[in-house]
Amino acid sequence: MKHRTALLPAVLLLLALAAGARAERADRDQPMHIEADSLVHDEARQTSVFSGNVIITKGTIVLRGAEVQVTQDDAGNQSGLVTAAPGKRAYFRQKRDTPKGAPVEIIEGEAERIDWNGRTEVVKLTRRAELRRLRAGTPTDDVSGAVITYNNATDVFTVDGAPRRAGDKSDTRVRATLAPKEQPPAAAPQGARDAPELRPSRALDAPPQ
Repeated sequence: MKHRTALLPAVLLLLALAAGARAERADRDQPMHIEADSLVHDEARQTSVFSGNVIITKGTIVLRGAEVQVTQDDAGNQSGLVTAAPGKRAYFRQKRDTPKGAPVEIIEGEAERIDWNGRTEVVKLTRRAELRRLRAGTPTDDVSGAVITYNNATDVFTVDGAPRRAGDKSDTRVRATLAPKEQPPAAAPQGARDAPELRPSRALDAPPQ
């Protein structure tokens, strides 16, 4: 059972995810595929604005929103600014590069605005932001706040709350649910490993005469 381990009124929360896992490195070199209802492209500025139920995939990265502005720098790095339809949230998802044999881990987030920078590998989620980690399809860590900044390269994220204004009844404090880190199975004692295997006897010896 997952327990809520923190209700944090702090303005800033700095967390490092479990060691040994990093964002999928091969995503940087993958082509970007986009689906949308319309497109406006500016060749001189290397900017494309996709509108209407936009879905972007780049390797294991998935971005979804009502509008996405895609830019590309001189080095070929692609970035996207995703905005949601009124009252809804945009979506981000990426697989983590876990050690061989470890459970598959996914990072996913939602916010009204998502800034994804392909050069720095930083994702910024703004307004009603939430970031989750899923291990083998099961949610483990979950944080929410006004602004979440997630660094794919270091797997470190910051969560900012927002000061409550007079008359504002919305809850903007930082909240987090953090699952205990899984421990590897304990090794058997040395003596137990070296002891001969015991096997049942197939027959009883005859009694002495």
